[in-house]
Amino acid sequence: MRVVVSAYGARGSVEPMAGLAVRLRERGAEVRVCAPPDGEFAELLAASGVEAVPVGAPVRPVVTTVRAGSAVGLAQRAADLMAAQFGPVAEAAEGCDLVVATGPLPVTAGARSVAERLGVPYVYATHTPVVLPSPHQPPPGRRGRPLPPEVTDNRELWDLDARLANDMFGAMLGAFRDAADLPPVDDVRGYAFTDRPWLSADPVLSPWPAAGGGADGVVRTGAWFRPAARPLPPEVVAFLEAGAPPVYVGFGSTPLGADAPALARAATEAARARGHRVILARGWADLTPVDDGDDCLAVDVVDHRALFARVTAVVHHGGAGTTTTAARAGVPQVAAPRAGDQPYWADRVTALGLGAACPAPSPEALSAALATALRPDTRARAEAVRGRIRDDGAAVAARLLCEAAGR
Repeated sequence: MRVVVSAYGARGSVEPMAGLAVRLRERGAEVRVCAPPDGEFAELLAASGVEAVPVGAPVRPVVTTVRAGSAVGLAQRAADLMAAQFGPVAEAAEGCDLVVATGPLPVTAGARSVAERLGVPYVYATHTPVVLPSPHQPPPGRRGRPLPPEVTDNRELWDLDARLANDMFGAMLGAFRDAADLPPVDDVRGYAFTDRPWLSADPVLSPWPAAGGGADGVVRTGAWFRPAARPLPPEVVAFLEAGAPPVYVGFGSTPLGADAPALARAATEAARARGHRVILARGWADLTPVDDGDDCLAVDVVDHRALFARVTAVVHHGGAGTTTTAARAGVPQVAAPRAGDQPYWADRVTALGLGAACPAPSPEALSAALATALRPDTRARAEAVRGRIRDDGAAVAARLLCEAAGR
């Protein structure tokens, strides 16, 4: 069986698909992952033993330079993303048996069009439930197209979101499909998502409502991770062994702009005030230590599964992968969300008593949040939830995909 995966986005979008690809390969499938050409994604996929097909423009320069909420250049970026699906992704998919896609609508609608042209099954996957239509939640909103604050009915808001998606991407998709001799699509979002979207999120951390409205056809597999943790760099191991477990501070692929130095300082001072050392992850925010103290170590990309088991708390941005990995490690968390689905995951951290949310991370607020995370009762709850987090989501998904393809 040949599977093509289209995954365009930051690390939180690409890494789960690498985990799925590894599990598919274990079942004998030939897998190609079409991903952005950023060097870290090429290294990630190579380390996973997965064939990578570089597609589109690098993500990091866009994420770190586009002003939050700005729609400037959005139409051209969307057109480029869609063109990449009908170009390099379509070429990679020739002769495949299945297409799996995640990412923004220009990617997923284009990927399903490729599968339709080839006459093979298509699966839409997301690692976060906030993008899935449901009467239990509002849509996340679209860049440059704010939802009217006076409308509070979620069903009405999701209907409006579907119309916005058509306005933004309908003509674009229609032109590409016409060139590929495919019929028009009148619901871009519904076409991309299908009536059976796959949710690769842990059911304990992110329960999806059962029957009763919304996307009742959602396929829930558990979160997708690569099966084995990678060793920590020697300098990280040496730092860990030189003292008590430190506090990890990192904001992943979230750009912080001019706020980065202040956030790094606030988090470091909050940890030091409680007698803890710090591991500071540079990430896409380019965090740097606030001084040259030997109680703080700056790191680049490290395996969170290997590291989080050896820290006393995790201060992070509220990304799906980081939140789930910290929960799997049984370590308390402080989530400081900025945008996207991050507020959702921060709310889940507090709802489950795994730590605290800090949406406005001033030094005082971070200090108070870290104090909550370091309480014995918080640690006890984190340890209790640890045993309930699934670790087989990617394996489950691989099995279901093979069944869907008739293999």
